[in-house]
Amino acid sequence: MDRVLVNHLSTWQVVYDAIGADNSESFNLYNQGKLDEWTWIKLDLGLIEAAFKAMDERHARVDRLDDILLAAPLMPGLEALIQTALDRGWHVAIVSGGVQATAHRIAARFSTGTPWKRRWGGIERRYATEAGHGCDTPLDVFTNGWLPQLGHDENGRLRSLGRYQVQMDGKGALVRMLQRRYSVDRARTVAVGDSAGDIGMFEESGLPICFNPWDERPLPYAKVVINECDLHRVIDAVEEHGLFEPQPKEE
Repeated sequence: MDRVLVNHLSTWQVVYDAIGADNSESFNLYNQGKLDEWTWIKLDLGLIEAAFKAMDERHARVDRLDDILLAAPLMPGLEALIQTALDRGWHVAIVSGGVQATAHRIAARFSTGTPWKRRWGGIERRYATEAGHGCDTPLDVFTNGWLPQLGHDENGRLRSLGRYQVQMDGKGALVRMLQRRYSVDRARTVAVGDSAGDIGMFEESGLPICFNPWDERPLPYAKVVINECDLHRVIDAVEEHGLFEPQPKEE
């Protein structure tokens, strides 16, 4: 999602920039292999809580973080890419270590027209309500982030353990689960990512697309590399590989 559906380094960073927090210490420890991902999430949630307390002596809350993430800039062509895939009968999933609020908001832009329900890979009800339709989404969403404290207001204070659905090197396992769930062949699977954390998805896909590459590590695993920050180019690549029927050209 980050640097692909969202035109920003990281949805987590959107929050850090807004509250004046710096997670470079935990980021460096993770990159050195001294920190596992869930511990990293919990440390960063503690950092977020401390930054809010330092700002105005109030707790970090889900609603306050939701408001900050309204500023996360979306990538050009996002709606066109997802809607094109849905119109062609494709299953669409967001698999990301980014923050759930932005992923759920993106998914909520696309409605099934049927009432919201709690399901595997589903979104939280409040984002369907926020979108104005209160309906379920056809997208599946797996992401990380935060959770409200148990037994309290869903918009209230954060739980210390955080949301951990996506292991950075485990995205391929989620792709395999989705392929089994929907009976989709590897050859008919398209994965779009930007970094080494997406290599697992690329390995399970017939058409791995490296979009807006973060560095060179994922490039050997990609069949297509797109350096332009426009998701319309992904539509073009999928059509060129014969997985979408070509769209009629405008006169």
